[in-house]
Amino acid sequence: MTSRIPGRAGALAVAVSAALVIPAVTAATPAAAVAPAVTCTSAKAGLAAKLKKDITAALANRKGTVAVGLYDRSTKTTCTLRATSAYDSASTVKVTVLATLLWDAKKHNRYLTSTEQSLATAMITRSDNDATSKLWKQLGLTKIKGFLSAAGMTKTVPGADGYWGLTRENVTDEQKLLRLVTAKNSVLSDNSRSYILKLMGQVVSDQRWGTPAGAPSSVAVHVKNGWLQRSTHGWRVHSLGTFNGAGHDYMITVLTQDNSTMGYGVTTIQNVAKAIHKDLVPTTTARFVPTTQPREAFVAVPPKG
Repeated sequence: MTSRIPGRAGALAVAVSAALVIPAVTAATPAAAVAPAVTCTSAKAGLAAKLKKDITAALANRKGTVAVGLYDRSTKTTCTLRATSAYDSASTVKVTVLATLLWDAKKHNRYLTSTEQSLATAMITRSDNDATSKLWKQLGLTKIKGFLSAAGMTKTVPGADGYWGLTRENVTDEQKLLRLVTAKNSVLSDNSRSYILKLMGQVVSDQRWGTPAGAPSSVAVHVKNGWLQRSTHGWRVHSLGTFNGAGHDYMITVLTQDNSTMGYGVTTIQNVAKAIHKDLVPTTTARFVPTTQPREAFVAVPPKG
């Protein structure tokens, strides 16, 4: 005999059974893309939160893609934004070229020749491209990659075919480089570090823009900037800076791309720099006012891309 489940109770039981067997299907909602946030840590109470807030505010409503790195030895403060994103280096790679030259000379227990000194001075203080190309060719990719390995700059990729301005770099590696330049280490000699900082401190006035903006007069400023325009990602505008004095020892890297103009990128960088300097070194003394007509050297790039 076949058993039956009578009436409405039976229909309900069948419906419940079906619900248990056949899972409900709902439309998947795509997750909205979340922009990366500034992250900061510090040994000084309240400083990390203030920096995070002020750097974020400095970037509010700014178009383009921005990466930031800050490290202050005196307060053990670090801030990062897009620290591992890769950018075309433009002229900022010139600090790496000089560091490689000095690292290689140290390995061979020799001083720089007068020609090398002249080329290095032109490369850093005036951002001379011809001088950079000569040193890049003299060193060769083997030595450049050797320095990058020694420095732990594992994500930096030298530009191919002599296009040193297309070296791919990120904030993490540039901050590693600046740390080497500003503190005793086994990669660069003390004399080499002093030489790099001396030249970065003698950059011509129309190239002293970017990260020095808003620096207090009580700190020494060392800078190297770069810019590059291409059909993809528009203007790349970058600035590396180290600052020492007033009880602080800090370095800032800001890399940007997708800027509509060079000036737009410069303003973005300087907004970030002003916020950082103000938070690290509150002061009533004069602050550095960068040139109103920022200049940099045009970097040679392939005609397309």
